[in-house]
Amino acid sequence: ELMRRQRSDPSTMGSQNEKESTTRITAHKIFLKSLILFGVISFVFAVLGTEGLLALVIESDRSRLSIVIMLIYVIASVHWLLISWDLSCQRVALDLGGDAYGESRVAHFLKTLTDAGTRQYEALADRLQNRHTAGHFIADALLKLGLLGTIIGFILMLLPVAQIEDFDTNLVQQLMVQMSAGMAVALYTTLAGLVTSTLLKLQYLLADNALSELLTDLSEKLESEQV
Repeated sequence: ELMRRQRSDPSTMGSQNEKESTTRITAHKIFLKSLILFGVISFVFAVLGTEGLLALVIESDRSRLSIVIMLIYVIASVHWLLISWDLSCQRVALDLGGDAYGESRVAHFLKTLTDAGTRQYEALADRLQNRHTAGHFIADALLKLGLLGTIIGFILMLLPVAQIEDFDTNLVQQLMVQMSAGMAVALYTTLAGLVTSTLLKLQYLLADNALSELLTDLSEKLESEQV
């Protein structure tokens, strides 16, 4: 009778639902870590924007490569968040034995596990690892874009030198201004490339570690099932 009252009690059912939802949220540790890192990075960029440093970089960069680098970084970060969420779902599916997120690759692997489990595991590992390739490529590309900006900046800095005909005082002052603008392009694009590339590598390092732990635990589960 007491059990029936507890089951029919709305407050009891509500507390149970809250506990289940809380447990479900805390189970996504991978995604929560990613959100924390993304929040810290967003806060730092917000502070830089408030102080006017981002505007200074954009205005000083005549090549506009800094804007391109920042846009690519934002798109890559969104891709990283999506991968982190999917990895988190795969982790939950493994921890719950495939009962949750039945459409995930890990849940499908656990449900269709056969004697050829080793080949299935290798195929699953390749699929999950290949998704990180784009992120690592973009991180390297951001660094190379920064170096490209360095070259463009030096070209812009040295172009006025070839146009010198007379060493007039006013002409030299104008030349120094133009050379300073070229140097600003070189420095700011290099800075943008280095910072965004390093941050993106850090983000994908977190995803790589989570994937490595997932595949290790999945391999151990596969060995225990075959024994």
